[in-house]
Amino acid sequence: MILRTILDFVLQYDEVASVLRVEWVSGRNVQQLRRSAGQLLLLLQQLAVRRLVIDMNSVPDLSVDDEIWLGTHWMPGLVALPLERLVLVLDSGQTHNQLAINALHDLAQPAIRFDAQYFSDTDSAMHWISDDSPHLLPLLAEWNARHDTPPAPVG
Repeated sequence: MILRTILDFVLQYDEVASVLRVEWVSGRNVQQLRRSAGQLLLLLQQLAVRRLVIDMNSVPDLSVDDEIWLGTHWMPGLVALPLERLVLVLDSGQTHNQLAINALHDLAQPAIRFDAQYFSDTDSAMHWISDDSPHLLPLLAEWNARHDTPPAPVG
């Protein structure tokens, strides 16, 4: 199901696989990053998501202030979730955010109880996170049509 309940993200949730896929859609505008990230964390808690794919390729370079906020406010909530797997999708051209994510990962490493992986493309990430489930093909088709899909409510 495609969700557009958080302004800065397009989300795809599959309850059967307990997978949430996240894509930043606000371009270079990061004014609401903290608010939206907080809403995302609440949604993750509400849905008890076990598998999470965050596509970082469309996220602009994070500021130092946002990195600090993510490390002190968002990461503690993330590592407390019942996650089993986390994928961060980030291609090699995103050097600044790669360094920021590495620093956040190192900061949270002692508390991380889930398998965290990096992928350069979302299709490979989705194959891994879903264990190549037959249910994956409809998810990929739904995602590819996300701009044609009306918003769905949560719950």
